[in-house]
Amino acid sequence: ILLKDMSTYTSTSINEFKDILNSEVYIDLDKLRDSARHGVPMEVRGEVWKYLLGVHPADRSQEITNLKEKYEEYLAIEKENTEIMKRVRGEVSRYQHKIKKNQNDNKDYTNMFENVISAYMNHNREADYYPALVHLCGPFVNCIRNEADVYYCFERLMNILDEYQSVHTINERVVNFITLFRAVLPDLYSYFEEEEVDLNEWATSWLQFLLAKELPLEGLMRLWDTYFSIDDPMEFHPYVCLAVLKHCRESLEELEQSEIRTLLLRLPALEMGQIINQASNIRHEILERQISDSL
Repeated sequence: ILLKDMSTYTSTSINEFKDILNSEVYIDLDKLRDSARHGVPMEVRGEVWKYLLGVHPADRSQEITNLKEKYEEYLAIEKENTEIMKRVRGEVSRYQHKIKKNQNDNKDYTNMFENVISAYMNHNREADYYPALVHLCGPFVNCIRNEADVYYCFERLMNILDEYQSVHTINERVVNFITLFRAVLPDLYSYFEEEEVDLNEWATSWLQFLLAKELPLEGLMRLWDTYFSIDDPMEFHPYVCLAVLKHCRESLEELEQSEIRTLLLRLPALEMGQIINQASNIRHEILERQISDSL
């Protein structure tokens, strides 16, 4: 089973996370994953993510040497990229305006965004710039203070996305998702058809960027706590998208086409623990249905 029943689960306290993180010799990654999948307090989230993503090694015996090498490597990466920086700056301005509406954080992270994304583009010459990079980088900028750590976490996430994309094209994933949508939520699917909602537009963004553009920041970070803790986040993600639709179904069925589009492209605050639990249940039900159909 992918996720334990969360209805009876009490989230791990900050002190319990600190106990795991303060281990002198070796970070118990299994214990860290088990705790983190149910949510990580903001105070320790950045540290936890660095271990979950493999940016910091679990074996701490060579940690100082390894980190020194990584930080020197990051310093050596060219950050100047005038064209990219200009585009990043405009998107960061819009992104921070949206975030500040929902948070009391008045810090300006523009330079960090510019440096990290420019470094990534310069280091990965075949990569294309697109505005969603800012949204994918945002959670790391907001919970990790060291710029080099932000870069390596961001790079790791981009590698996960790229590796999956190289095997499963976005068109294939959208087609599969729409098939699931029609099977799991037939009434909502029919309503979208009646309202002539463009499924490709929002489904492509939801699937390709892990809801980074659509979810409020706190909800996104809570979702990623789980994603970074499990073996198959990309396989699990479509079921989370279905759970979001199921949760918002009643609201969506009262809206017209343009209002539906607005809601789907800027989701309200959601109780992500419940959404993740619901996603796990949907996945389980679909697998059971497939097994019974094949008998």
